[in-house]
Amino acid sequence: MTDRPLTLMAVHAHPDDEATGTGGVLARYAAEGIRTVLVTCTDGGCGDGPGGVKPGDPGHDPAAVALLRRQELEASCDVLKISDLEMLDYADSGMMGWPSNDAPKSFWQTPVQEGAARLAELMRHYRPDVVVTYDENGFYGHPDHIQAHRITMAALEMTALTPKVYWTTMPRSMMQRFGEIIREFHEDMPEPDPAETAALAEIGLPDDEITTWVDTTAFSGQKFDSLAAHASQGENIFFLRMGKERFGELMGVETFVRVQDATGAAVPENDLFAGLR
Repeated sequence: MTDRPLTLMAVHAHPDDEATGTGGVLARYAAEGIRTVLVTCTDGGCGDGPGGVKPGDPGHDPAAVALLRRQELEASCDVLKISDLEMLDYADSGMMGWPSNDAPKSFWQTPVQEGAARLAELMRHYRPDVVVTYDENGFYGHPDHIQAHRITMAALEMTALTPKVYWTTMPRSMMQRFGEIIREFHEDMPEPDPAETAALAEIGLPDDEITTWVDTTAFSGQKFDSLAAHASQGENIFFLRMGKERFGELMGVETFVRVQDATGAAVPENDLFAGLR
């Protein structure tokens, strides 16, 4: 036995990603005395600028956006009581197909082994018992999410550590519910394109393939405030418009697929640390 605290490491692509998929577990486990480490891989410079100005539009300054998003990320970490924030500070690659994908210093263009070596150093330092990141498609195909997955899995191979490893996901039943709620808040939305509908239907997993369902209802207020800390990013506005009570009803469970385990804990499970305490 050692005095080292149990440790959760979440590897995310951009500032604000920590809030959407893992804000609940980060807040919950921090409250339970577990050390929570957030690794954010990019600077978020391809996010919205002040006033919602988009990348490539006049007045969009990636350096200024990155600085603002760093400040928002630190505020989010305070809300979630995250123990340690580590920034790899690669340039945001933007959405798949954007010219910024090809920028020499973008995360997407960074050799996987280079990023993995830096992450492996952090893993050796913090010695996480649980590691959380995205699946091989980055959940929805964002290049930086895919790259975060790649460097995380490569970093694990570089170390002698054997943490439980999880990929974030969402049950298809919840994806369907999201679609209904989006229409509720946007009554004037046109009928969705069939191809887009088919693509969305492939996001997430069938409910019975999800291994881990973590109840974070008691921490949904913190998760909401964490998202609110990233106020510059327009994609968060939909969630914030719900209000805390409705948000908590919809976002009170976070779901994962367990892909590495040495504990033998049975699945489905309701605790990322099942078998470790």
